[in-house]
Amino acid sequence: MAELLIELFMEEIPARMQVRAAEDFKRLVTEKLSAAGIGFTQAEVHSTPRRLALLVDGLPTAQADVREEKKGPRVGSPEQALAGFLKSAGLSSIDQAEQRDTGKGVFYFAVIEKKGGATIDALPGIIDAAIRELPWPKSMRWGANEFLWVRPLHSIIALFDGAVIPGTLDLGGTSIAYGNQTEGHRFLSPGAFAVSSFADYASKLLAAHVVLDREERKRLILAGARDAAKAEGFVLKDDPGLLEEVAGLVEWPVVLTGAIDNQFMDVPAEVLTTSMRTHQRYFALETADGKLAPRFVVVANRTTIDGGKAVIAGNERVLRARLSDAKFFWDQDLKVKLEDRVPGLKDITFHAKLGTLAQRVERIEALSVAIAKALNWDEATVEQAALAARLSKSDLTTGVVGEFPEVQGIMGRYVAYHEGLPAAVAEAIADHYKPLGPSDRVPTDKVSVAVALAEKIDTLVAFFGIDEKPTGSRDPFALRRAALGVIRLIVENGLRVKLGEVIKGHLSLIARSAGAAVGHDVGKDLEELVFGIVGNANPLAAEELHAHLQPYVSDAAKQTVLVDVFNKCLRGASDVLPFFYDRLKVSLKEKGVRHDLIDAVLALGGEDDFVRLLARVEALSGLIATDDGKNLLAAAKRASNILRIEEKKDGPHDGAVDAGLLTQDEEKALADALVAAHSRAAPLIAAEDFTGAMAAFAALRAPVDAFFEKVTVNAPEAPVRANRLRLLSQIRATLNLIADFSKIEG
Repeated sequence: MAELLIELFMEEIPARMQVRAAEDFKRLVTEKLSAAGIGFTQAEVHSTPRRLALLVDGLPTAQADVREEKKGPRVGSPEQALAGFLKSAGLSSIDQAEQRDTGKGVFYFAVIEKKGGATIDALPGIIDAAIRELPWPKSMRWGANEFLWVRPLHSIIALFDGAVIPGTLDLGGTSIAYGNQTEGHRFLSPGAFAVSSFADYASKLLAAHVVLDREERKRLILAGARDAAKAEGFVLKDDPGLLEEVAGLVEWPVVLTGAIDNQFMDVPAEVLTTSMRTHQRYFALETADGKLAPRFVVVANRTTIDGGKAVIAGNERVLRARLSDAKFFWDQDLKVKLEDRVPGLKDITFHAKLGTLAQRVERIEALSVAIAKALNWDEATVEQAALAARLSKSDLTTGVVGEFPEVQGIMGRYVAYHEGLPAAVAEAIADHYKPLGPSDRVPTDKVSVAVALAEKIDTLVAFFGIDEKPTGSRDPFALRRAALGVIRLIVENGLRVKLGEVIKGHLSLIARSAGAAVGHDVGKDLEELVFGIVGNANPLAAEELHAHLQPYVSDAAKQTVLVDVFNKCLRGASDVLPFFYDRLKVSLKEKGVRHDLIDAVLALGGEDDFVRLLARVEALSGLIATDDGKNLLAAAKRASNILRIEEKKDGPHDGAVDAGLLTQDEEKALADALVAAHSRAAPLIAAEDFTGAMAAFAALRAPVDAFFEKVTVNAPEAPVRANRLRLLSQIRATLNLIADFSKIEG
């Protein structure tokens, strides 16, 4: 068995592209090997700033012989059919084909045997195709070449079993012949050298100051940074993303420590770390109590004769210039109150169809108040939620956020504290963006929760209202993330809020912004009139809406525009709650909750209280995990199936059961058990004791089993049959108090 070594050596690859490119290259080569019938035992890929290296091990030196059988036409078929068969099978005469009786007649069969060729003969085409198909986010041309690549490509190692694979990559101007030479570190070990195998390649690269393995570079950087921090009496601030990026910037990592001038230490730590991380790729250090330390770690790509002193001095000088800008903006921004910045939001467009950021802030403020009141929070909390919402976007006009957009919200919090605003307000300004993802912290303070919910619900209703909904491949406004954020805020804080009512109540504000965005200010009276009419959030017929608009807007063209705006908002908003349900199912499925149980609860309709919905799902899950629950589920499905068949013949069998028509003990027992279960379960469900209600349902197992065992539903007497069908309908109706059992699988 042999090994295949490929190295693509080039100018520096952007760090963010390296890992994906390496994996794509491995996938392309291994897929093409498999397609060619060439097996292998393992494949591993490496990346550094200047190279992609692939090792495929355990390849045969020759491809296996292949024997194929091709079925042809029936013996005696027309000449045209025989000629087509011979051509496709590569035969010159029909005598070269075998005749076989298949049991359905005698057919011609061609047996094609191909001798396996040398593996090395198939490799040039595979390598060339893989290189050309390798996808890059951005590509370039260089020199007179037509070839597109991420950066100028210098050389290609292509070795099979120690021998150079004959081949050349045509660049459409010049070409690169496959070879066995590469280069080491650009500065520490310049010059080319030859390699004979992967082990030789990795060993010589290390001697040439290149750590080939990315994970090893990460380990060296992390260990060196931690040691450097410890030597200064500090601890390294954990930053996996930065570690990943820096590992893609260096081939020979050398960890150095620099100092931050004390004059900058009064600037918020987040601003300093953002500047260091984003612009300079420096690691921040912290004191034992978690405060930013006046030191940073920089990872150089080489050793120097002075031990890195010049490198450190240069980086400190660059950082000083960066932080001077940050401090200037910080000092200037503190001179203007957040409240005084609110009018400036009128000059910032949120979206062309939704108006300005000032209008968005007005909507968030109104919605924050509505949410706080719906949750019966005290007046002080309501007032603080309104203030936090009004100031939530003010820091977007600060110089600091203009320079460092990553600190929006955080900057507002610092300014709020500087102004002496309540802590709840300051924290809400920072936290109203949260949670930003599945691993992000969920706010728990009431003011923060109200504003965070309002910000995300406004985003969803607004963009659905202008028909900017996510598709399978696109979600440019991160609406899925917003929906999951709302779900987490509600569920993890145990908030009893009816989301459907909140969405419906927010529609008029979205319509007002959308109307203003198309040049027609929607007055409050008109807004209330329109949305009072469509209280169920269904679009009105155009002519009906025109009639209602007439007293307020006489111009027919304006009426047409507003009709379109209103109805788009209503149609879009009607899709928001189902979108939440979809996101909830995705979220719960990842936690192992069965999607059919969620569907069973949602099928009853009207459940937009997520806390109560999840309690129902949990109780239902507990019931069907028991033997009684499994048997009851089977019986419920049996009852539903019988009803479905019979109701197709003679319509619904709803209504009360006639006790006088109950002739068998088993049907009498079932009727009594259903009344008892309903009587027990209904108040428990009203009290949201869903587990208790499920226990009441579980008691139905025995009488239901007995009924199906002893009673013939389709009795010959029509009244008895109808009565028994109504009894089955009562089973369905009783269980539907908590879920639609027909939606449950199994």
